Amino acid sequence: MKAWTRDAAIALTAVSAALSLAACGPGAGDGDANAPTIGVLLPDAVTARWETQDRPLIEKKIKELCGNCAVEYANAKNDVATQQQQVDAMITEGVDAMLLVAVDATSLGSAVKKADDADIAVIAYDRLAEGPISGYVTFDGEEVGRLQGRALLTAMGDRADSGQIVMMNGDSSDPNAISFKQGALSVLDERVKIGKAYDTHQWRTEAANMNMSGAISALGAENIDGVYAANDSLAAGSISALKSNKVNPLPPVTGQDAELAALRRIVSGDQYMTVYKPFGPEASAGAAMAVAAARGESLDRVAEDTVRTSSGEAVPAVMLTPVSVTVTNIKDTVVKDGVYTVQQICTPQLTSACNRAGLT
Repeated sequence: MKAWTRDAAIALTAVSAALSLAACGPGAGDGDANAPTIGVLLPDAVTARWETQDRPLIEKKIKELCGNCAVEYANAKNDVATQQQQVDAMITEGVDAMLLVAVDATSLGSAVKKADDADIAVIAYDRLAEGPISGYVTFDGEEVGRLQGRALLTAMGDRADSGQIVMMNGDSSDPNAISFKQGALSVLDERVKIGKAYDTHQWRTEAANMNMSGAISALGAENIDGVYAANDSLAAGSISALKSNKVNPLPPVTGQDAELAALRRIVSGDQYMTVYKPFGPEASAGAAMAVAAARGESLDRVAEDTVRTSSGEAVPAVMLTPVSVTVTNIKDTVVKDGVYTVQQICTPQLTSACNRAGLT
């Protein structure tokens, strides 16, 4: 699969006004009765990226690309029924396209079918939703897992070929979680012993905390040489449980999403790595696909790749390349890209650690 590097080359038009669902209140720009309308449906507010990175970037890019588009926005708060209702509401509103991050890919299949029946294109964003989607934008999920697995082996050092790890996987209803796990296992299988493995319901930090506490009780703290955590919220829950159980030194812990709190944990030494998925290119591709779909235009000029849905149909896709981040390259990745400043990462408590890491 090819990395997508053309976000700067996509040019459609400029400036859109944002609308919201009733729960969020109306936005500006609803004076043009003929304006294309794009629905943006995010899954939760637990994972920081959705509200702090993806939403503003998507909305900004739609404004840049489409001078007369409007946006309907909704966040499902991790509830499948709520998201189904939000899709129904957008169908009733008569949106022209939807950009959807499904809470549960399988459960949302019927809602996607309803949208398709209403001639509304659905672009699956970050997660491959079930049903007749029109396009897909994401990062290579298996490569995410491979990056995590390789980093964990590196951090384990001499224990890489004989040690025992705990796997804190994501929610099994999320196709991405399955891809992350497959990628990680392709690296970790036959290299380490997997003492305990968990699928974490709704990617909840507290669920990871509870599961890690159970793993410590079952395996013994001294017998945990590494923790594969599929994202930063699961890393946070796992690290909290390790600390509560007085585990010192902490075993290396992976992560994903380059959350600000995770970067601070990496600087402090509590977390070994995270996977940075540059949000700008993903948001740009998602916005471009949604705008093209809303206008009834082909997605092929935006999407270089294709993926096959669960029904076997090939749909246009943009597949992006993730980046491994450790303390050694924070400055050259998330800081360089303007995701966070050194001042945001380096709290007063981290001054010495940031100096050692060259974050000045």
